[in-house]
Amino acid sequence: MSANLQLTDDGRLRHLLTLEGLPARILTQILDTAASFISVTAQERDVKKVPLLRGKAIFNIFFENSTRTRTTFEIAAKRLSADVVNLNIGASSQSKGETLLDTGANLSAMQADMFIVRHAAAGASHLIARHVAPHISVINAGDGRCAHPTQGLLDMFTLRHYKGAFHNLRVAIVGDVLHSRVARSQIHALTILGCPEVRVVAPKTLLPRDVENLGVHVFHKMNEGIRDVDAVLMLRLQNERMRGSRLPSAGEYYKYWGLTPDKLKLAKPDAIVMHPGPMNRGVEIDSAVADGMQSVILSQVTFGIAVRMAVISLAAGAGAGASGVQA
Repeated sequence: MSANLQLTDDGRLRHLLTLEGLPARILTQILDTAASFISVTAQERDVKKVPLLRGKAIFNIFFENSTRTRTTFEIAAKRLSADVVNLNIGASSQSKGETLLDTGANLSAMQADMFIVRHAAAGASHLIARHVAPHISVINAGDGRCAHPTQGLLDMFTLRHYKGAFHNLRVAIVGDVLHSRVARSQIHALTILGCPEVRVVAPKTLLPRDVENLGVHVFHKMNEGIRDVDAVLMLRLQNERMRGSRLPSAGEYYKYWGLTPDKLKLAKPDAIVMHPGPMNRGVEIDSAVADGMQSVILSQVTFGIAVRMAVISLAAGAGAGASGVQA
C-alpha cells in the first residue's frame, strides 16, 4: 500500500485531498493535462465533450454552500461524459443523523465511481477516502480551514499561463490567511513548484501562528508586502468562520488591506491580480482593480473547468488518454 493515501502503489493519482506532500511531478501532470483540455472548453467548439468517462458515476456531495466550485466540478465531469449526481444534503439522511461514513457507504452501494466532497470539518474527505472501496476516488472540494486543492491548482494554472515558469516569480497572498483553506493550498502548491518567494500579507489577527514554518515571508504592511511582486493573490474575508472580533470594521480593513489602484502600482507594472471568489468589492478589492486590465479573475473561473477535468480524469485512471484530446 502506498505511504501516501492520495497515490496508487505505482505513484499515480488516486485521491486529491490536499496538495501538501504531493510530488511536483503530480502537480505538473495535472497542469499539463489541464492545458490539453483547454481546447475542449473553448467557446468556439461545437461539442464541448470528450468520452473519457462515459458510464462513470460521479457524486457531488456538498455539505457547504458553493456556486463556482460545485458548478465547475459538474461541468467538468459532464464534459468528460460522466453521469453526475448532485446530493441535496439538506434533504438527505445526513440531516436525519446519518454519519458521514454511512452516507459514503450507501452512496458506494449505488455504484459510485468518485465522490467530490465539500465539508465544514477539516479532514472529512480524508476520512471518506480511507474507507471507500478500492475503485472509488475522492476529490476534496474544500474542508474547513484545511485545504482546497483544486482552487490551488487552478491558481497555479493561471499563474503559469500568464507568467510562465515558477522559479523566478515573487507572489503575494493577501488577506484572511488564518481562515483560508485556499491560502494553504496556494502556499503548498507554490512551494512544491519551486516559487522562490511566497509572501503572506495580512494583519496579525488574520495570520496563523508559526505561518513562517510553511516557508513564507510575512508582511504586516500591505505597501511593503506587494512591492515588486509578479502576482497579487487576494483572499476573501471568511466572516462565517470568524469567532470574536478580529477586525474593527469592513471600512478600516479596506483602508489598510483592500487592493486599490494606487496600492497595485507598487507591484510590478505587469503584475496580475487574482481572487478565488466570491469577492467583497469595496472591502477586499476595489472594483477598478477587479475589473481592470491586470485582473485575471474571470480567467481563473474558466481555467477551473479544465483543471477539474484534469483532476477527475487522472484520479479516475483516464488521464493517459487526456493528452490525446484533439481540438
